[in-house]
Amino acid sequence: MLVYTAITSLDGYVVDADGSFAWAAPDEQVHQFVNDLERGTGTYLYGRRMYEVMRAWQDMPTEGEPPAIGDFAAMWRAAEKVVHSRTLTEVSTPRTRIARDLDAGRVRRLVDVAPGDVSIGGPTLAGAALAEGLVDEVRLFLTPVVVGGGTASLPDGVRVALELLDHHRFDGGVIYLRYRVRDRPTLQEDS
Repeated sequence: MLVYTAITSLDGYVVDADGSFAWAAPDEQVHQFVNDLERGTGTYLYGRRMYEVMRAWQDMPTEGEPPAIGDFAAMWRAAEKVVHSRTLTEVSTPRTRIARDLDAGRVRRLVDVAPGDVSIGGPTLAGAALAEGLVDEVRLFLTPVVVGGGTASLPDGVRVALELLDHHRFDGGVIYLRYRVRDRPTLQEDS
């Protein structure tokens, strides 16, 4: 299964207009929940910018940190990673390779043979995969903040019918929403 998971502001952004996502840092309760969701993930597909953020988990010191931090770092380090980039020439983490473009056939084959779930991260790459009909589930963590602009968590111009499978409210006000993609997306014409 190909899963897109994002921590997003209530108004739908993963980073604000200044490029910051400090407001999205999960508390320990949310972080442990994310870890439990990610435990079945064996492969991560990233866009370049998302990879550049996530690669910090490779060498992040976890000594003295909450257990959820060390747990996630261990899972991330053990997973395969594919970075989709036309400009990146090398990667700095083990178990990582570069793909120059999002090839729908290659992604479908990867998902079909993967021993666990495949996660797609980064709103641009995930948006392209959603438009191609590759994404099976969308999982959003709505953070109780309005940031007023930035990078949207979901693509413009794509209409997708979703079915709510699960939801959860955390003590800090974050809401988790899990959706199954019900049918192939349609691309909307610009008006």
